[in-house]
Amino acid sequence: MLNAFSAIVEGTRWVYRPGLRRYVFLPIVINLIVYVALLSVVISRFEGWLAHWMGLVPGWLDWLSWLIWPLFVLSLLAVIFFTFTLVTQLIAAPLYGFLAAKVEVVATGREPLDDRGLTRTAVDALGRELVKLGYILPRAMVLFIISWIPGINLFAPLLWALFSAWMMAISYLDYPMDNNKVSFADMRGRLKRRWWHSLSYGGAVTLITWLPLANLFLIPGAVAGAVLMWDAHYRTPLPVNRNSS
Repeated sequence: MLNAFSAIVEGTRWVYRPGLRRYVFLPIVINLIVYVALLSVVISRFEGWLAHWMGLVPGWLDWLSWLIWPLFVLSLLAVIFFTFTLVTQLIAAPLYGFLAAKVEVVATGREPLDDRGLTRTAVDALGRELVKLGYILPRAMVLFIISWIPGINLFAPLLWALFSAWMMAISYLDYPMDNNKVSFADMRGRLKRRWWHSLSYGGAVTLITWLPLANLFLIPGAVAGAVLMWDAHYRTPLPVNRNSS
């Protein structure tokens, strides 16, 4: 039975085989540029950001500084991680969608249902990314606010971890679903009904994105792995359970 780990491993093998490698090079270059630019900003400003937010802690909570400081660091790293992820996905979305379509043909022997031309597909892919942003950003903002509320923010790292896994499941598993004309609402419904596969895959992709430099070469494999997950678990939707009144 295909799971998150085996899907990513097998997907990485697929994308670096002859015939598919040429579709991987440009996304890697884009990710590298964004990675270097964001890393340079973070290194130059990280201490200033941290000092500013620590300065906002009320004096009566100074005795908790040993706990608040690492929570602030984790929350700031989470924001940086989301920024990197969202920017790279927004820029590279058309390329990832095209890569997913090619992998589906080669790895599964099935043509995606998408019959749009290349230009229309690229434009629609950007639109789909904006829809994702509209779904993700408000929820990320709520978590960001929670991360700065003393006491409640003790649960912030766990909430960020779960949300990161869900966000990554939506971001990557959507590529093959969009190629097969699955609406955004339908896609989320399929992910919820297969919640364990979705969260485990999203969690695995989250771990990959945290690997410095290695993530640049593993992310295309995560796109291909999403195709394999789609074919194994999501292509045929589970029936919706409706409680009778």
